[in-house]
Amino acid sequence: MNEKTAQKISQWKNYPNLDPLLRKELESLSPEALEDAFYEDLAFGTGGLRGVIGVGTNRMNIYIVRKTTLGFYQYLVEHYPDLRQKGVVISYDCRHYSQTFARAAAEVLASRGVRVYLFSDLRPTPELSFAIRHLKAAGGIMITASHNPPIYNGYKVYDHEGCQLIPELADEVIAKVNEIDNPFTIEVISFEQLVASGMISLIDKTVDDAYLARVSQVPKHFNVKVNNKKNIKIVFTPLHGTASVHMVKLLEKHGFTVIPVQEQMVPDPNFSTLVSPNPEEASAFTLAIRLGEKVDADYLIATDPDADRMGIAVKTKNGYQLLTGNQTGAIMLYFLAQYKARKKKGVVFNTIVTSNLAGQIAERYGLLLAQTLTGFKFIGAEAKRLEKTDEEFFFGFEESYGYVIEDFVRDKDSLQSTLALCYMASFYKEQGKTLLDVLYDIYEEFGYYLEDVHNIALTGFEGKKRIDAIMRYFQEAKFTEFAGKKIAVMEDYEKRVRYQNDTETPLTLPQSLVVKYIFDDGGWFVLRPSGTEPKLKIYIAIVGKTINEAKSFIDKLKQQIIATIERI
Repeated sequence: MNEKTAQKISQWKNYPNLDPLLRKELESLSPEALEDAFYEDLAFGTGGLRGVIGVGTNRMNIYIVRKTTLGFYQYLVEHYPDLRQKGVVISYDCRHYSQTFARAAAEVLASRGVRVYLFSDLRPTPELSFAIRHLKAAGGIMITASHNPPIYNGYKVYDHEGCQLIPELADEVIAKVNEIDNPFTIEVISFEQLVASGMISLIDKTVDDAYLARVSQVPKHFNVKVNNKKNIKIVFTPLHGTASVHMVKLLEKHGFTVIPVQEQMVPDPNFSTLVSPNPEEASAFTLAIRLGEKVDADYLIATDPDADRMGIAVKTKNGYQLLTGNQTGAIMLYFLAQYKARKKKGVVFNTIVTSNLAGQIAERYGLLLAQTLTGFKFIGAEAKRLEKTDEEFFFGFEESYGYVIEDFVRDKDSLQSTLALCYMASFYKEQGKTLLDVLYDIYEEFGYYLEDVHNIALTGFEGKKRIDAIMRYFQEAKFTEFAGKKIAVMEDYEKRVRYQNDTETPLTLPQSLVVKYIFDDGGWFVLRPSGTEPKLKIYIAIVGKTINEAKSFIDKLKQQIIATIERI
């Protein structure tokens, strides 16, 4: 254990007013667990702060929330001279301590004269993004750990555009946070006093109504008429999360038949009915499948706990087939490219780990495609950039089940994407097709683009060292062949260099620890540490002449990548 870690542990142990539950945990930790809780400070990743709930500087707790909020406040003071009048919006999800952390953040800001707009109960992340611009606030905070396991919570920060802070701005916040040596000296006025004085305003219906009104406008921009929305049945589950507040009413208002998974409509921080609250995981659909079979539903839809991501399953003759984020994104883009109204040249955004299929569809229908680093904050920032140009935001998506159609939300939005997808499903049903049929139409037209994501969990200090070693190996190897196929390009986003034919050209995207190898046929694989979980993520995207050819090479490639990692 180094001296800095020991000093932090001593500071926490010697604070006399430490929360009793955290005190009890602190005194019970083994030396190894103690070091893991303090060896580093919880850092911003692709989704803000995210960590295990508990005692320590590397954990999510009320003191880390206060310290981070004070740093965010100091950042806001420098960027917004009228901060106190504009205020900050705060929302939270269903997780352990989410309301406690939201109120702690509100206390820090309001105690310093900043007006706080706080939802009185859980609300979706996209509504928080919308609320910031709707209320003309200087920024926002969302307390959520998205799809992580129940032991996690997190903290996202947003700018005045409702967009999560891009890295250079997040670095400014981090610098402010790091200047605060002692989180125990941060003084606050009680929540009740601040509410009574009007410094904290509880917001609900006013913002709800405005947000849902904008969501309801999305299908009105489709140049098609859907005659019979009762022609499909939809089973919906919010996976115990925030979409339980709005989704069923929203879909029913638009005329769809929705059967909710009642056991999962209840907010539950333990996610008791789930193995994982992640719509990317097949297990998240277990109860939805059971209900779907009972009521003969055409589609199953699941949203993650903070309702920014959405997954879907389609009824087939052999049961329900889950679609990947890339597949759902391709179906949505294919429909939108044909039927969504445009006033300017439309730009589609996705990320460097999202399927190449989007580029093919965009080109076919006269759209531009722009790629960003992983993280919807980059897409949100690009949407802002387009506002005063001769181009317009058309659609944004990423492989991790996040989509946005209209950029009144500058983050992923499961509500507008679910509503739009239901319109698409009903439209195609009138043509005698399911969304899966549409996907195969796309494959037949553009090629069999298949993708896979493999996660390697590597926790704690040793896990972090292992991830670093793996990334360094793949950066330095500069493979010219892999799994029997020629490598044409290697891109190192940390060094911001593209290597091709013994030449180096600069990459223009921001610096990030990502390595991408591109085959001579356009397929690729990517390695990057997760920004939200202790995992190394491996992304694979391949195009084949047949689906079996693509599947076969994905299996071969994944096996060789894993075997290479095991030798490091």
